[in-house]
Amino acid sequence: MKKLFFIFVFIVILVACKKESIKISFKKYNETSEIKEQQSHENPRMKFKLIQSKYLDLGKVFKPFEKELASFSEKEYQRLKPFILEQNIPSIQKSISENIFNYEKLTLFYLYRIRKFEMDSSRSLNAIISLNPKVLDEARTRDKNKVKDFSSVYGMPILLKDNINTKEMPTTAGASILKNNITKDAFIVERLKESGALILGKANLSEWAYFFCNGCPLGYSAIGGQTLNPYGRKKFETGGSSSGSGVSIAANYAVAAIGTETSGSITSPSSQNSVVGLKPTVGLLSRSGIIPISSTLDTPGPMTKSVIDNALILEAMVGYDKLDTITNMVKSMKNDYNTIEWNSDYLKGKKIGVLTALLSDSIYKEAISKLKLAEVELLELAPEEMNYEGFLNLLTTEMKHDLPNYFKSLNNSSNTITSVEKIVNFNKKDSLLRIPYGQELFMGIVKDTTSKEELKTIKLKLRKEGEKYFEALKQDKVEVIVSINNYHSGIAAVSNYPTLTVPMGYKVTGEPISLTFIAKPKSEKKLLAFGYAFEQLTKVRKNPEVYN
Repeated sequence: MKKLFFIFVFIVILVACKKESIKISFKKYNETSEIKEQQSHENPRMKFKLIQSKYLDLGKVFKPFEKELASFSEKEYQRLKPFILEQNIPSIQKSISENIFNYEKLTLFYLYRIRKFEMDSSRSLNAIISLNPKVLDEARTRDKNKVKDFSSVYGMPILLKDNINTKEMPTTAGASILKNNITKDAFIVERLKESGALILGKANLSEWAYFFCNGCPLGYSAIGGQTLNPYGRKKFETGGSSSGSGVSIAANYAVAAIGTETSGSITSPSSQNSVVGLKPTVGLLSRSGIIPISSTLDTPGPMTKSVIDNALILEAMVGYDKLDTITNMVKSMKNDYNTIEWNSDYLKGKKIGVLTALLSDSIYKEAISKLKLAEVELLELAPEEMNYEGFLNLLTTEMKHDLPNYFKSLNNSSNTITSVEKIVNFNKKDSLLRIPYGQELFMGIVKDTTSKEELKTIKLKLRKEGEKYFEALKQDKVEVIVSINNYHSGIAAVSNYPTLTVPMGYKVTGEPISLTFIAKPKSEKKLLAFGYAFEQLTKVRKNPEVYN
């Protein structure tokens, strides 16, 4: 009888072990009916031609973590959820200091969560292109030296938009021609690693940062497929071009993500996904090692669930880069963003510019009412519409020169891309797979003949136009101007005015909407202080219901 009992126990243990090591396989599904349904969407950009990537195999992406994920149970995942989901960096660091979990478990939590949703065809968001195969080893290394500073990014898993160079994974910009683009780390990635942050993986994006096809869906790339909004999957746009960065943070796939912006590419997806997004002053963060559009307007920036996290990630990336001399400005600045006075009463007596034309939006109007109750001094502004003449020309001309310079900087003998024309010709060889929405903007780049003098004139004119629009800021009549989503991102871009978008509420449909703070150059501390006070005043951000 005793012998039978031991045999029974052995069988139970064996079955349990087999269950624990079951491999979750990734399979493509038939999306014909979904695509058909999308054709009735009222938004032309939401009439998708495809959803799944034709290139990506998530089974291969998760292969390096097969063993560790097999022993990370659903029970453990549920135990950790209250300590990680929707928590900010100081809270997570505090839990780690109390030995509730460690950096390895934190990383496993995110890997498990990404797999849980991205391998489920009914809930997948197509937010992830690749994962760092060494990230668990790196997390174990972090566990050997715990930090006492709860405001540190040490050990925090972070996702990067896939136009930012990393040595662990290809940098693709979502384009099939770059699927094997192996690089060194971008300067901001080096800075993050120096602070002890973990690079978890690469987030999907609008291909070539949305300066590629014209009128195509936001968040689509050949490599990553169609990114979807967790607040309304296939219902709401994701915003672009840092689509995967916004979506992944909304869905709690990482502590933070890094996006890039030329004109609205951080502000737009942050707003559409109810996360905090900062587009800094150009020159605060290095652009070397980032696939460019415009050397005049491009900048990376942090995308997070809270303003505090945004400040901490920003501080970790700031630094002078000899390869991007525009960062000279940081030498004379105090970049201690973790010393901002996090004061919920900060708004009292502050002067804020309100755009009269936006007061017809009920959520914006309600936000302004809340600011008024917080004893803010409001000044209504009605500037004339800006003249954008030359804006497209600026992007087209700069990308024509800046993109080949990026490829030269790689010093990679296997790289054969020397011009945008070569990319255009490569794509034409398989238009169904590589360019289902065409490549109209790239073809415009090929045809561009703008001279250096003409470009200089365009930039000067646009800058004057932008500063004229924000004259109330320039003359210090107000400290910030508040807008909606990315409505004024183009004007802020040509003026080099930083912007911070903070969740403001949700429309009747459930679609997120955000309040965007705009300030003069080098005013990031002020923006973050305003953003934090507004965040505490309203506390509207909520996790997408399906992804709780």
